[in-house]
Amino acid sequence: MTSINLTGRIDLNAILLRERLAQLGEQISTGRKGNTYAAIGTDAPKAIDLRAEIGRREAYKTSIDQVLGKIRITQTVMDRLAAIAEKHQANVANLMGVSKAEAIQIQAQQAKADMIEVAGLLNEKFSGEYLFGGSDTHNPPIPDPLNIANSGMGAKIRAEIARLNGSNTVEILTATKAIAESNAADTSPFSAFLSTGDGSDEGRRSLLGNNDERIAYGVFANRNAAVTSSGDTTGSWAKDLLRGLASIAGLTPEKAAMGEGYASLIAGIQQGLKSSVNALALERGALGVTEARLESLNTLHESVTTSLTGQLSSLEEVDMAKTITTLQATQTQLEASYRAISIAQQLSLTRFLA
Repeated sequence: MTSINLTGRIDLNAILLRERLAQLGEQISTGRKGNTYAAIGTDAPKAIDLRAEIGRREAYKTSIDQVLGKIRITQTVMDRLAAIAEKHQANVANLMGVSKAEAIQIQAQQAKADMIEVAGLLNEKFSGEYLFGGSDTHNPPIPDPLNIANSGMGAKIRAEIARLNGSNTVEILTATKAIAESNAADTSPFSAFLSTGDGSDEGRRSLLGNNDERIAYGVFANRNAAVTSSGDTTGSWAKDLLRGLASIAGLTPEKAAMGEGYASLIAGIQQGLKSSVNALALERGALGVTEARLESLNTLHESVTTSLTGQLSSLEEVDMAKTITTLQATQTQLEASYRAISIAQQLSLTRFLA
């Protein structure tokens, strides 16, 4: 009877060792102490908090990565817009007192072509979203980019330039600025949403970068985002640029014969383009500051996540070397149990036969 009880106890111990061996094998396979928080006992609340914080940091990082992609494309677009503005600011000076009709005609045609390019740039998309449309990300900021030179704004500005008689320069420049500033449906080339709808006074698109820190990054097609234009300006670098291009597009060779009035008009066009160039430079700089801030936050979230992941690993993951050693010891114990069971069974059989 005693031998039978001994065999039972040894067999029970072997069962426990087999279960322990299976558990250790799974830990070595997964690297984790277990599949539930019960496996880490009293450290479970801390692990739950760590996972929540890691998830929050990763969510911030995902959002920042997406916005950084938008900002980089926006910067590329604005670089090109600035190049167009700078080119025409420099080239229009060459029309001062020009006697060659071809030069005026070439620049007028180039200005029309560049208006189309500017409209296309302001309709740039990233991941299916229009970058310069404010919160109206699924509709183009300029609905008819290919026809912008003949839009209400373009046609009306050219008509004003055509009225130049040598003595009405100030009147014409005032009129072209008012046309470019207009948000009227028959004048503005921009979407109704941006001109007169909800987007006309909405705040910039922004994201929550860290806790309560909300960072604005959005740029509008028809108004400045982070800067104030100065000089002879509509208040918008985009409108100043389109005004200047439309004005150049309206120039004709016969206007060059009007002497001082023509020279004053060219100077006025150049000043408007200068305002666009200066405001664009400031806008790009401001967006660059935002980009740098987001990159800094991204680095912070990544660093903190790495630290938190290390803390979580120390709670949830096994010490692989120690676990392998324990598994080997357990396997040895189990083999010893099997031998003990065999010996005990042999002793019981011998006593029975005796």
